[in-house]
Amino acid sequence: MTCRVLPFTERPDLDDRWEETVRPVWPEFLLHDATMNAYWDRIYEGSLAEFQFYVYDEEADRVLGVGNCVPFAWDGDPQMLPNGIDEVVPLAIEQSERGIPPTAISALQAVVTLGNQGKGLSRLIVRTMRDHAVRLGLRDLVAPVRPTWKHRYPLVPMERYVTWLRDDGLPFDPWLRVHARLGAEFVGVCERSMTVTGTVADWETWTGMAFPDSGPYVVPGALVPIVIDHEHDEGRYVEPNVWMRHRLGG
Repeated sequence: MTCRVLPFTERPDLDDRWEETVRPVWPEFLLHDATMNAYWDRIYEGSLAEFQFYVYDEEADRVLGVGNCVPFAWDGDPQMLPNGIDEVVPLAIEQSERGIPPTAISALQAVVTLGNQGKGLSRLIVRTMRDHAVRLGLRDLVAPVRPTWKHRYPLVPMERYVTWLRDDGLPFDPWLRVHARLGAEFVGVCERSMTVTGTVADWETWTGMAFPDSGPYVVPGALVPIVIDHEHDEGRYVEPNVWMRHRLGG
């Protein structure tokens, strides 16, 4: 396998493979975040386009991974970080349009396509984001991390989950561990990083489950329970993520 990191601006045609590369990785319901669906295409426009890239196997003509990030202005105070992906994307777009100089990069998505996990590609994607920030003289890469194994423990509060460590002192969660090994530090939980709402019928379609009554439900792939409200015909999922900070100087 020979892989290269290719900027979106060099191979925009690779975005046409989204259905076969990115979509299968995520739970169906996570593709219905209204904020992301409203803003996502705009990170591929203008100056933000250079921050989107692919890990590509030239010999096999396969996309092995996808990395998305955005530059934004942040004063370095963890208390002033946006509340996850749903806030940082619109903020970065607004700042870019207003010409506000960025001071940091926020990771948005680091996807390794199915069948290619366990090959070190996630570390390559994060290192590419770090290198991009360093080249621009930015002082931080931050990431609202979606912990890989949190869906196995949906009833455990995220604040508690992030304290779980292995015997070697590294995080219990594999994705948090990748960031920690690259020098990142935990700086906080973003409780409302993504929000997905839909009708009860929507949720039954997205999950393949039935929801006969109102109340919280554990569904496959969700980090916390979803809440069904039959009176208002609504299901609601509010996902917490974990802010990790890579200090880069600059």
